[in-house]
Amino acid sequence: METLYTILAFLAILGAWMGFNYWRLRRAATILDNHEFAEKIHTGQLIDLREPNEYRRKHIMGARNIPYQQLKQSLGALRKDKPVLLYENDRGQLVTPAALHLKKQGYQEIYILSYGINGWDGKVKTN
Repeated sequence: METLYTILAFLAILGAWMGFNYWRLRRAATILDNHEFAEKIHTGQLIDLREPNEYRRKHIMGARNIPYQQLKQSLGALRKDKPVLLYENDRGQLVTPAALHLKKQGYQEIYILSYGINGWDGKVKTN
């Protein structure tokens, strides 16, 4: 019985943590579907957060590759007066900390592509 309570407590804490992170992300950025994201590309700064080898294989047309690990050093390349559009693969592990960091640095319009490039149905460049 003790094991059951331990498991239930762990699941409750895990669920609360996931909910808190989701709430933080929703305050920092807006998650868009393909159509809405495509409309914003023309007025925004499209950033691919994946590693350069993944970017070279396939990326959304017009995207700049700023790997997540280099984002903090590359903030000078981004304008705060234009929307920032972020994407990666469908895992979504990089967009959350990237969006939170950009929000903390004063960027106001941050958008994330729902399901990443793996769910993208627009134009891509492949090698």
